[in-house]
Amino acid sequence: MSGFEYIAVFLAGVGAGTINAVVGSGTLITFPTLVAFGLPPVTATISNTVGLAPGAISGAWGYRRELVGQKSRLIRLGSASVIGALIGVALLLGLPDSAFHAIVPVLVGLGCVLVIIQPWLSRKVAHRRSQKQHGGGAVWTFVGLAGIYGGYFAAAQGVLLTGILGIGLNESLQRVNAAKNVLTSLVNTVAAVCFMIVADVSWVHAGLIALGSVVGGQVGAHVGRRLPPLLLRAIIVTVGVIAIYMLLR
Repeated sequence: MSGFEYIAVFLAGVGAGTINAVVGSGTLITFPTLVAFGLPPVTATISNTVGLAPGAISGAWGYRRELVGQKSRLIRLGSASVIGALIGVALLLGLPDSAFHAIVPVLVGLGCVLVIIQPWLSRKVAHRRSQKQHGGGAVWTFVGLAGIYGGYFAAAQGVLLTGILGIGLNESLQRVNAAKNVLTSLVNTVAAVCFMIVADVSWVHAGLIALGSVVGGQVGAHVGRRLPPLLLRAIIVTVGVIAIYMLLR
């Protein structure tokens, strides 16, 4: 690796950690970066997941004040995230590479769409916030499906969870975002541990992303929420479109 590649991958990790804490689509930054530097898509996904896991934990810790009183809920919903993550990992490792090449551009495209419609999701959240929703069976099921998605690829998993939790729970957006960060950290950690045991990880790339994402998680928790949302979405979607182009060419 050249010095430029070291810096670029680290900075991508910082950006992804920040975005994951605030929005939840940092994979759309790091995954294309790893592919651009020559990693095969499956290896890039595995290394990216391992690298972003510490950043997800960092972001969750940064929102710890908003987690007060959510312990029992997160234990219940966390079980769905863990089960989903294990299924997603099994799919990634069990399906042939050809399936991954066919599926991932669609997932990246879905991630971009989720980032674009996030303002609409936020309005839905605001509309439902006055209703007494407590995270029943439907929310548990959808959180589990988001875990499968996150274990397999993870792009915009946080956006998906924000919509699910925001519509299904009677909580403020900040408390929803804090819960989202805990659930995504569970998914990423479970997937990362599985990948470290049985898969081919590019440890240099994963390590650089891990360092960057830990820094970014704290930045996102304390500063990133002040970034202009439109600019943030535009950057994410642009990178996502570039990723789709690189995967399809």
